[in-house]
Amino acid sequence: MNLAGKDKKHIIHPWSNLGSDAESMIIESGKGVHVFDSEGNKFLDSISGMWCVNLGYGNEEMAQAIADQCVKLAYYTPFGAMTSPPSIQLATELSALTPGDLNCFQFTNSGSTAVESAIRFVHYYFNCLGQPEKKHIIYRENAYHGSTYLAASLNGKRCDRSYFDYVTDIVHATSDPNPFKRPQGMSIEDFCDLRVNELRDKILEIGPDKVACFIAEPIMGSGGVIVPPPGYHKKTLDVCREYDVLYISDEVVTAFGRLGHYFASEEVFGIVPDIITVAKGISSGYQPLGAAIFSQKLVDRISGDSASENSYYTNGFTYSGHPVTCAAALKYLEIMKRDKLTDHVLEVGPYFMERLETLMELPAVGDVRGRCLMACVECVVSDNEDENIAFAQRVDEFCQEKGLIVRPYENLCILSPPLIIEKKHADQIVDILGDSIASTMDEMGYS
Repeated sequence: MNLAGKDKKHIIHPWSNLGSDAESMIIESGKGVHVFDSEGNKFLDSISGMWCVNLGYGNEEMAQAIADQCVKLAYYTPFGAMTSPPSIQLATELSALTPGDLNCFQFTNSGSTAVESAIRFVHYYFNCLGQPEKKHIIYRENAYHGSTYLAASLNGKRCDRSYFDYVTDIVHATSDPNPFKRPQGMSIEDFCDLRVNELRDKILEIGPDKVACFIAEPIMGSGGVIVPPPGYHKKTLDVCREYDVLYISDEVVTAFGRLGHYFASEEVFGIVPDIITVAKGISSGYQPLGAAIFSQKLVDRISGDSASENSYYTNGFTYSGHPVTCAAALKYLEIMKRDKLTDHVLEVGPYFMERLETLMELPAVGDVRGRCLMACVECVVSDNEDENIAFAQRVDEFCQEKGLIVRPYENLCILSPPLIIEKKHADQIVDILGDSIASTMDEMGYS
C-alpha cells in the first residue's frame, strides 16, 4: 500500500469529507515560498500552510534553535510553581510589543485552545467578582475561532456546523460586517452603524448583567477575509465598554506580521482590547504554540490581595509554555526584528493587493478584498450559490495544475502567502489565479 493509501486507512483529517474516496496530496518538503509533493511537483504556497509559515520553509536558523532547546531542555511541567526560561523570556519580550497593559500570558498549544482559555478566563473572572450570571458570549456570522468545544460553538461559518454538538445556551451571533454584502444603496458608514447598533441591541436583548464578552477577529480570516468598515472596531469596543462587556480580539491570524505589524488591534484598527488571542505566526508554524494575553487590570482584580478564597486557576495544558515551542517563537521574533519583516510586508503587501485588484476586470470576480498579505477573491457567476461554489472549486483545481496552492472556501479563493514573498511571487500568484479563473470561465461557459 502506498503512502496515500496508508493515509486514507489510518488518518482522520480536519475538515475532510469522510464520505469521499479522494486521496490526500502528500507534501514532502518545502523551501522558501515553495512546497514539493511526493511526486516531485513544485507549488508556490500562497496560503502559508495554514496562515502560519510566515518565514517560509526550511529556515535553518529556526531549525537550529529548536534543536538546541531540545538538547538543553526538551520539556518540563508548567503546572503550579514550575516554569522554564524560554517561556519567561517569550512573555517578557512579547509584553513589550502588545498594546496597552496586555502583558499577562497563558500559553497554549493552538489558536483553538487560546480562544478556549480566553473564554474560560472571562467566566472565571466574573465568578471571582461575584457576577456569576455574566456568562453569555457574542460572536459574528462567518467568524472562525477554533475547533475545541466552546471555541467551535463560536464559529459562524455555515459549513463548520455539521453532526457535532455545540454550546447553544450562552452563545449568540450577530451579522458579519462585510461591506460587500451590505444592502443595495446603503453607504458604508450607515452599514457600519447598522452592525454596531445590532451589537448594542443584542446586549440589551440578553441583558448587560448577563453578557460577559464579545469576540471578534480584526479581519475575519477563513470566513472570507472580511475587512470591516472603517471605525467598526472602535465603535464596537465603545459599546462593550458602555455595558461592562469584555472585548476579545482574536488575532490568531492577524498578529506577528501578516498585516505589517506585530499586533493589528491597535496599530491597524486603533483599539486596545481586554484580551488578545494569538497562535499560527507566533512561531512561524515551526512548532505548535498559542497564547491568550490578558490585560494587567483584569488580572489584578482577581489576584494577589484581591484573589478569592482558594481561587485556583484550574485551566491549562501539559504543553503550556513548552520550552521548545517558546524557543521557536523567540527565534522568530529575533528574525522578524533583525530582517525588518514588518517593513517588508508593508512594502510588498500593498503591491500584492494592487495586483489582485486587477482581477476585478474578469466578469467572474465579484469582489477582491483584504489587507497586505491577507486577501480574498470572491467568485460570482450566478445568483445560484451552488454554481458559484462549483466555479471556485474548479478555479482551485486549475491553480493546482499550474503550480499554485490557494485555499478554497465556498465561492472564495483565500490567499495568505509567506511574509517573505517578493513582488515577483505576488505577480506569479495573481497571474496563475487570473489564468485559472479565465480557464474556468471558458470551460464552464461563463465567458
